[in-house]
Amino acid sequence: MTRDEIIKKHKQYLFSCVTTYYKDPLVIDHAKGQYVWDLGGRQYLDFLGGIVTISVGHSNPKVTEKIKAQIDRVQHTSTLFPTEAIVALAEKMAQIAPGQLKKSYFTNSGTEANEVAVLTARTYTGNYEILALRHGYSGHSQLAKSLTGLHTWRKGGVIPYGIVHAPGPYCYRCPYGLTYPSCELHCAKDIEEVIRTSTSGQIAGMLAETIQGLGGVVTPPPGYFKIVANIVRNYGGLFISDEVQAGFGRTGKKWFGIEHWEVEPDVITCAKGMANGVPIGCTITRPEIADAYKGLTISTFGGNPVTCVAAKATIDLIEEERLMDNAHEVGNHFRQGLEALKEKHPAVGDVRGMGLMQGIELVKDRKTREPAPELTNQVLERTRGHGLLVGKGGLYANVIRMSPPLNISNADVEQALAALDKSLAELAL
Repeated sequence: MTRDEIIKKHKQYLFSCVTTYYKDPLVIDHAKGQYVWDLGGRQYLDFLGGIVTISVGHSNPKVTEKIKAQIDRVQHTSTLFPTEAIVALAEKMAQIAPGQLKKSYFTNSGTEANEVAVLTARTYTGNYEILALRHGYSGHSQLAKSLTGLHTWRKGGVIPYGIVHAPGPYCYRCPYGLTYPSCELHCAKDIEEVIRTSTSGQIAGMLAETIQGLGGVVTPPPGYFKIVANIVRNYGGLFISDEVQAGFGRTGKKWFGIEHWEVEPDVITCAKGMANGVPIGCTITRPEIADAYKGLTISTFGGNPVTCVAAKATIDLIEEERLMDNAHEVGNHFRQGLEALKEKHPAVGDVRGMGLMQGIELVKDRKTREPAPELTNQVLERTRGHGLLVGKGGLYANVIRMSPPLNISNADVEQALAALDKSLAELAL
């Protein structure tokens, strides 16, 4: 098909809610490593990575060769039949997960991983109510939408009961008007007040992203999760760390983002970068919590042998090539460059993130911090023109999101920074 035919059929045959970037949609034809090419043959440096999903580069042969071999061996079995692929991945997950998290439930996506986590927490504790954070994003099912704290992503029908949202750790726009560290982590301590005033006082748990990706790369301050996890447990709940975006080395040095806060969660949910773009989700927890999930369950596609092989290959590659260290080192170089852009361009109000999960928030005025979504759209268009793909997010749609593959180099970072610099300089303020 031609590019115009693809765009026309996309509008004709797909739900209109299936969002695309750019005024003139970009049709990707093929990809390799840190690059993608459009149908016209133009090359782009991919600093979006399938929205925090391409961990080890597009079409990495060390992953794809194992996928191809597994397809030739057996492409599909349901969970009714144990396979080497599923147990090998489950064992690997038990090895890399923090503490006593040893038992996994495999699904097709982060949405489903979060569903399993909530249901498991309710079964294990005997309680029903779940806490979530404002600005968080949990997926596109009804339950996941109810956990989400962004109005634009909550539309589309009845929202389940039993979900309570607490103010989040958004330091740049503190809901209490305080400043870290003099705030003494009031946002974390206020979780107890939320439980006391907005729940029955006995909760099933709290689900929180380590770093709120779609919410605008909102990164909690040091010490936040220790306080929160203790409060949640004191009121009978499990602390569920949503690592769908921050997991598998993305934040640098550690397998999971929550480990930077020195907290061992009761449950971890993950997906996205776990298999370098192959659809998979995982909920991992302690054996006694997993065993509380009673009754029969099957998953037609969860734990599929091809997806499990892809995930195991991706994890092995991250480990063998020390890509967590690379994410830390190159991520630091990237962050320094982004901070320099902040000093240079007044539209950049804040820079935040960890490792190779970074964001810049654009504002009309630094003093008022008024969000500038129109400038964000300009940056998105202009970076494309300069051969760089980035994303956007935030409640106000004014945050540029960046999540390149973990095996990029400092040279790639310099190329991205140059494109961002040009784009910011060209803004119509």
